[in-house]
Amino acid sequence: MSAPVPDLDRIDRKILHELMQDSTLPVAKLAERVGLSQTPCWKRVQKLEAAGVITGRVAIVDPGRIGLGLTVFVEIEAADHSHKWQEAFAALVPSYPEITEIHRMAGEVDYLLKVVVPDMDAYDAFYLDLTSKLFCRNVTSKFSMERIKATTVLPIDITTA
Repeated sequence: MSAPVPDLDRIDRKILHELMQDSTLPVAKLAERVGLSQTPCWKRVQKLEAAGVITGRVAIVDPGRIGLGLTVFVEIEAADHSHKWQEAFAALVPSYPEITEIHRMAGEVDYLLKVVVPDMDAYDAFYLDLTSKLFCRNVTSKFSMERIKATTVLPIDITTA
């Protein structure tokens, strides 16, 4: 479950909006963009980090430019819904760096994985290894033909008070 959402005022949302666009902004530039002086701005950023609203700052890398040209969305139907199976799944997935996202789903599919690999051979090796270690009712692979939009910027309202 998610932690309670802290009260975010318009300035906090502006800070988040600016940092989602460019987390390398110097505090002086960030403060200027959100209408604060540097110290109050920095204190708000620290408060957002302490509250777990800001969970990290990273560089966004184009996977194709570093040799990771294949993105696969993998649908997994659990063999059963026992606590034992869920624990085995949770223990296994950290060993696969090619899994970049996992979502527990409602509906016919139990889990949706985003897998990023260099090519089909690498995906096949991943698939064979995963399915040899984890019994699943069904595993369906859907291959991305083209990435049309990818963003980490969330649609936060910066206009209301």
